[in-house]
Amino acid sequence: MEAADYEVLSVREQLFHERVRECIISTLLFATLYILCHIFLTHFKKPAEFITVDDEDATVNKIALELCTFTLAVALGAVLLLPFSIISNEVLLSLPRNYYIQWLNGSLIHGLWNLVFLFSNLSVIFLMPFAYFFTESEGFAGSRKGVLGRVYETVVMLMLLTLLVLGMVWVASAIVDNNKASRESLYDFWEYYLPYLYSCISFLGVLLLLVCTPLGLARMFSVTGKLLVKPRLLEDLEEQLYCSAFEEAALTRRICNPTSCWLPLDMELLHRQVLALQTQRVLLEKRQKASAWQRNLGYPLAMLCLLLLTGLSVLIVAVHILELLIDEAAMPRGMQDASLGQVSFSKLGSFGAVIQVILIFYLMVSSVVGFYSSPLFRSLRPRWHDTAMTQIIGNCVCLLVLSSALPVFSRTLGLTRFDLLGDFGRFNWLGNFYIVFLYNAAFAGLTTLCLVKTFTAAVRAELIRAFGLDRLPLPVSGFPRASRKTQHQ
Repeated sequence: MEAADYEVLSVREQLFHERVRECIISTLLFATLYILCHIFLTHFKKPAEFITVDDEDATVNKIALELCTFTLAVALGAVLLLPFSIISNEVLLSLPRNYYIQWLNGSLIHGLWNLVFLFSNLSVIFLMPFAYFFTESEGFAGSRKGVLGRVYETVVMLMLLTLLVLGMVWVASAIVDNNKASRESLYDFWEYYLPYLYSCISFLGVLLLLVCTPLGLARMFSVTGKLLVKPRLLEDLEEQLYCSAFEEAALTRRICNPTSCWLPLDMELLHRQVLALQTQRVLLEKRQKASAWQRNLGYPLAMLCLLLLTGLSVLIVAVHILELLIDEAAMPRGMQDASLGQVSFSKLGSFGAVIQVILIFYLMVSSVVGFYSSPLFRSLRPRWHDTAMTQIIGNCVCLLVLSSALPVFSRTLGLTRFDLLGDFGRFNWLGNFYIVFLYNAAFAGLTTLCLVKTFTAAVRAELIRAFGLDRLPLPVSGFPRASRKTQHQ
């Protein structure tokens, strides 16, 4: 063999080893996410649905739970995708020739983006509908009972749903872009139809983030206030403990003497209320034992950090709006070649990249808080060891839609300069200036409005409670009045 042949073989062998290494790394990362999501879901599932007299129902629920675990792992991977890419780029910039990070390259990052896109399509379009129809199926009439009969019915229902969605997408494409080439492109199921359908789902997720994130940013202050111990000026824990003990004693008397009340009593409801009050009392006692540092320093610092992160997010979006008017390069676009380790995607270098990652995680957490706080999706909120299987499926679908839209959401708002890789950058609406500009303006306006309304109302309410004005019988417009029971106390 000639030297050129040996060189070609060595290049092919090196490429083969790189692909095997990337597959092993991707498998290990996904296995880690899968285990974490499985542990997480087992704390919310309803045990009665998995330990039943009918083994068939328990088997169906176990299969559906594994599909939900896979979907939730993909959603978590979509959340970590953009931060991992930004951090990898900064690591390669700082340590370009380090032997121990040679596995971290543009090919691996690009492959992870493609895998997340593929698994997101697979979960949203096939796995989650299959899991829902599988849990609701009973088998065709006249067929043998068993898991296999349910599988047959689920596959038939899934095929009918696929035909329905395919027709709806084809009609939508004909209405939006009425030309022969665009309609014929949908006949290519894998190359055009699935990306087009996922583009519509991603656009729905981006719109959902636009609504939920400002609401969640405003709700983060009240949620953090419930988790942390407030200073004594803003919270009277002794009074809350007294009220909780008084209500618990009253409910206990009603349970012990049910004949003293002429109205019929729901004993199960009373027991649940007593358990809730006991849990609340234990939490209040723990908060009462908090140190002065936690009470007087932790709460103000947490509120200051939230205010700083929220204000920085709105400021970055406002600057990005101005950049959209001046520079065309500010528009989000796709990038087919992941050339990492060449230039930083932040003007502040590594420090700016860390700020970008923190803001991305903060906005994702805020969007989840806003999603579960909205009246439309409040009923989907999971409960500890009391979440039905269909509710778990609905939560996994919603979280996947939100998380898979996070990279597009972050790049559209200008939170990062990292361009979208793979099929994430092929969405048609990303090149529309008016959509991107109006989206940025709507986010900045809604966030500012929610913050001003929530923050001022919270400050006024806390001041009213701190000075005891809520116990006065005087009607105060815009502030909550205490109940008669509290006033007599």
